[in-house]
Amino acid sequence: MSSALFVPPEFCIPDRPRAQEPAGWIVHVDPDSWGARVGIQAGDLLLRVNGRPVEDVIDVHFYAAEDFVAVEILREGRRHVLSGPRAEGEPLGLTFAHPTFDIDIRRCNNLCTFCFVLQTPKGMRRTLYIKDDDYRYSFLYGHFVTLTNLTARDWRRIVEQRLSPLYISVHATDPEVRRRVLRNPRAPDIMAQLRWLADHGIEMHTQIVVTPGLNDGEHLERSVFDLATLWPQVRSVSVVPVGVTRFQRYGVRPHTVEEARQVLQAVHAWQRIFRRRLGVRFVYATDEWYLLTGRPVPSKAAYDGLRLQENGLGMVRDFLEDYRRVKRILRRRKIEGLAGRRATLATGTLFAPVLAWAARDFNACTGAALDVIPIVNTRLGETITVAGLLMAEDIITQLAARPLGDLVILPRIMFDHPAGVSLDDRTPLDIARALGRPIALADTMGDVLDALEGRARRVFYPDPEGIPVPAGSA
Repeated sequence: MSSALFVPPEFCIPDRPRAQEPAGWIVHVDPDSWGARVGIQAGDLLLRVNGRPVEDVIDVHFYAAEDFVAVEILREGRRHVLSGPRAEGEPLGLTFAHPTFDIDIRRCNNLCTFCFVLQTPKGMRRTLYIKDDDYRYSFLYGHFVTLTNLTARDWRRIVEQRLSPLYISVHATDPEVRRRVLRNPRAPDIMAQLRWLADHGIEMHTQIVVTPGLNDGEHLERSVFDLATLWPQVRSVSVVPVGVTRFQRYGVRPHTVEEARQVLQAVHAWQRIFRRRLGVRFVYATDEWYLLTGRPVPSKAAYDGLRLQENGLGMVRDFLEDYRRVKRILRRRKIEGLAGRRATLATGTLFAPVLAWAARDFNACTGAALDVIPIVNTRLGETITVAGLLMAEDIITQLAARPLGDLVILPRIMFDHPAGVSLDDRTPLDIARALGRPIALADTMGDVLDALEGRARRVFYPDPEGIPVPAGSA
């Protein structure tokens, strides 16, 4: 990698020593791909692509973007070179056990006052205790990172491989305020870092997690308007409310309803300014602000075509738009057979009113009997209200004594982990067995309709033979 690109030394931490040569473990090879054609097999370890060592899937695709590709692999202790021409658009066809092959995922070197890892009790899913802050996962999956743990080599690589867009946690543009938020006295000036990235053509989406009394008010306003000076390279600012569990240790508290109203009012005023100046709203409040205050969520057009749902922005609007589609289906098909079908939908307390409205309307259209139960998060505390952080044990405890109908439908996001487990390390099958009811997972009312009609992608039955429990047995 070229060292000609100047990176300000204050941006950088010392380079990391490499204990061993990185290698990517290949777990699957698509039969209709370049990889299969040249003889790569599942179980091979990928060492080099066109003579260059690779430390992650980004390197693999970057160095393989040639008309002729040669890879060095390790198979049963022996090195082999496999090569051949690669047609334009031909897939490599390689699936790796992990997207990164080097030492480990990059750890966060901050101690943010609102850090979820520092607010997590013992005995939960192991991955929750990893403080990841890896710019590669930012590029690959949209994870937000702080840019406080990059080496000079990392900065050069971002530019040379065009790792754009990146997703960056800013929290405050005033250097001293940001250092207090991150609890990192050595955190570099984030505006200088963002300006350097912008000058080198990297696009960015940013977020500000607003903490009462720390980076709100005039600090929030300054941060938003500072970031707007870097538009269009900085494409957006997501304003996110702080999440506080009962295990937090730094005196942080959640926003009051009135504080949330003030934040929304400010964001909407700034959006009007930026629409005149930039042609886009630029700053966006995440869904939680609207649900907390009871304000209607914005229309689809209000997000200016951005896809930031992973950060909680526009998910409720997507749900409502999907339900409009479902209602059209119900009217067009005049669906019968749902009358009298009873099912329980469980979700977090924040989203429960929206889901309950949709369920009532669905019941009126179909004659079904959907019952929405808001689940209180007793493990993390009642201030944690989102569905994605629900615990299986809370689901089991709070539904056990209720009449559940034929089916229990849970938020799919509860099990958003490669192993399909909840935060407290339980599976949907565990819940099905504990409740004696089949469990289906859903993101939308379309998924609920599929589950009721027997078309769900997967249902977890308490009986090992997959036989549903009779409806009147509980």
